Amino acid sequence: MTGTSHTWPHAPVRVGLVGAGPWARAVHARVLAAGPETQLTSVWARRPEAARETAAPYGADVAATFEELLDGCEAVAFAVPPAVQAELASVAAKAGKALLMEKPIALDLPSAQRLVDAVDTAGVVSQLVLTNRYHPATRQFLKAAQGLDVVGARSCCLSSAFLGGDFATPWRLEHGALLDLGPHLLDLLDAALGPIVRVRGAGDLRRWIELTCEHANGAISQASLSGSVDVERGITRIELFGRHPELVFDSTALDHEESWPVLRREFATAVRTGQSGGLDARRGLYLQTLMAQALES
Repeated sequence: MTGTSHTWPHAPVRVGLVGAGPWARAVHARVLAAGPETQLTSVWARRPEAARETAAPYGADVAATFEELLDGCEAVAFAVPPAVQAELASVAAKAGKALLMEKPIALDLPSAQRLVDAVDTAGVVSQLVLTNRYHPATRQFLKAAQGLDVVGARSCCLSSAFLGGDFATPWRLEHGALLDLGPHLLDLLDAALGPIVRVRGAGDLRRWIELTCEHANGAISQASLSGSVDVERGITRIELFGRHPELVFDSTALDHEESWPVLRREFATAVRTGQSGGLDARRGLYLQTLMAQALES
């Protein structure tokens, strides 16, 4: 479901898309073209033929260069590896473009800091594609969690992506589950239990990694991450424990199509009002800082 029954009182935000891989085709291009809040204006990718295949179903232009894409849009969506995103998003920010970015925002903390510095200096709107955060069921879970005195939590984010297929990409296979899946789980744990002040990690980034998170309120959470296990569907599960009945979030059966209209409208609203929401580049930098702690432990 990529449409919305709500009217949109503004002109659609003209968005250029960087990237033409499976995720760009399956999500970014399709969702941005659906409107009414956004319009997919053009696509630019390293492979021109892939860019044409991504743009064609929606009547979008194919930009010959990244600079040409910037000239024809007011916002840029990125569906490229983290190192490429960090570099090009900084350029787009300096050009005054709003940014819709994937997680992680960069491959390492210094690159993430430079990107956020560019965003802050330019004063542009930014937003992260943290899929679960835009789903109504996730928001209900987080709202319920706010009233609880949580002592501890168990969680996992597991997939078979690294075993083969479209998402067994070089950067994922090299850097593993922490960078790929970590932002999703750390973001949810932080939102549910309160600010994470310390993260320790153990295990093999390419096989299975365990994180122990210490929260500012004294709660402790555990997170298991792997992209190398044979599961039919990706599993994201969080269990909260305390002096209350167990509260569970499980995304396995969720229809993520419900996330996309929410994401699209919130991004377009941020662009039109000039005000980023809480899931912005600074949130990405915070998550990158937590992952860096885990790598150093």
